[in-house]
Amino acid sequence: MAKSNNLIGFLNFLSLILSIPIIGGGVWLSTTDCMKFLQWPLILIGLTVMAVSLAGIAGACYRNTFLMYAYLWAMFFMIAALVFFIVCGYSATEKGSGRPVMNRAYQDYSLQDYSGSWLADRVSSPAHWAKISDCIRSSHACRNLHRNVGGVPELPDRFYRRKLTPIQSGCCKPPTTCGYTYMNETFWIPGEGQTGTDPDCAQWSNEQHQLCYGCSSCKAGMLASLKKSWRRASVINIVVLVILVLVYIVALAAIRHNQQLDDAHGETRMRKARPSWIF
Repeated sequence: MAKSNNLIGFLNFLSLILSIPIIGGGVWLSTTDCMKFLQWPLILIGLTVMAVSLAGIAGACYRNTFLMYAYLWAMFFMIAALVFFIVCGYSATEKGSGRPVMNRAYQDYSLQDYSGSWLADRVSSPAHWAKISDCIRSSHACRNLHRNVGGVPELPDRFYRRKLTPIQSGCCKPPTTCGYTYMNETFWIPGEGQTGTDPDCAQWSNEQHQLCYGCSSCKAGMLASLKKSWRRASVINIVVLVILVLVYIVALAAIRHNQQLDDAHGETRMRKARPSWIF
């Protein structure tokens, strides 16, 4: 019985420690991808894991039966919520990927590749995109693209060999199909060939506060960046889920074991208290 309680306490201590990176993952999503409305589910799950883990540790240490049963129910609902959150996260970020570009190290991004998902609709909505685009501007993602070699911008061939982030590729330059000519990282002019038919071609502006922040490619780059960050955060969530399931199984077995021992001790006490003349 003591060993079971010690094991429950140890596993809950481990889940308590793992709740910290879950909370950190929620904060990280908001700071890296300008998606603050997605940070709260992760933070809420992390805080719940922390609270339930503390309850499990207390129940194991003090052998409080009521607290342990409440802990089991809370753990069950938390596991179900975490499974739902992981599945929804993967389904929301399942669609879309970058499009390879000939003679370029970076990829282009199209919003059509992400259409139909709840996340794409939410990101591309005017109300949310106004806040997201302002966040991207303030992050200086495009300004950080600039590299001067000998006081002049780097040559086009060197820029084309750079591996840009999805946001840099989608928001800081026009789509490659538009046929713009590179002058520097964030200044492009129409080339000699006919400009492409992509609506983003008309959205591009050399004004540094505008660039392609209103382009569909920028929204697609945002979704691609979010997909990458979300998948990384999901790895932590899956690890925590496995540990929580293990803790739940061990705790359930330990409570049943303790209950059997209590019943056996109670029956033994009754036998000792029974008068010797009663058969």
